[in-house]
Amino acid sequence: MLHFIFLVHDDELESRRGEYEYVKRMAAFFKSWMQDSFGVDYAVKCDQMIVERTHVLTKPRIEALLRDHRQRGESTWHFYLANFRPLWTDSLSEGYHSENMCMVMWSRPNPDSDALFLAEKNCTAVSYEIAHELLRQMGRRLSINIVNDAWARHYSGEQKFSAYGADHKPTDGVPEFLTIDPQGLNKIS
Repeated sequence: MLHFIFLVHDDELESRRGEYEYVKRMAAFFKSWMQDSFGVDYAVKCDQMIVERTHVLTKPRIEALLRDHRQRGESTWHFYLANFRPLWTDSLSEGYHSENMCMVMWSRPNPDSDALFLAEKNCTAVSYEIAHELLRQMGRRLSINIVNDAWARHYSGEQKFSAYGADHKPTDGVPEFLTIDPQGLNKIS
């Protein structure tokens, strides 16, 4: 089971409803992307974690997400779409991953943004962390280097992100979802 968890402040539930709707579509997309690209079939679940707005020194941190992960059950792969970045990370996407647990800092779009912003800023980062965890689970040697090299090619402009439409099929049009190129990840053992 892959469980996406969208962190949202209690006073922003209504204003961020559109983002959560995108998160639900993105979760369904990643189910098919992982099956098509890596041959793995995960049940996918999606919900929100409502957090109270607190003082800057008491904001959630990775430790709080790890505690939540343990409480929910470590055998489930939890993916947190957080409203903060980790204080320390070696992730090129400002995220974090460990066994059966990932997180990214979810970038909030401005009111004029569309799904393309969410695909470019958030979906790509989610695909990066998913690739790390999937390759780790598959026992792939040098998986951290493989994923980081692919990410660097995307951000240097050497290679475009893989683009998919709302039907989860590759597209040359305006994408609903963008991911790290899965073909490059599967070429190396």
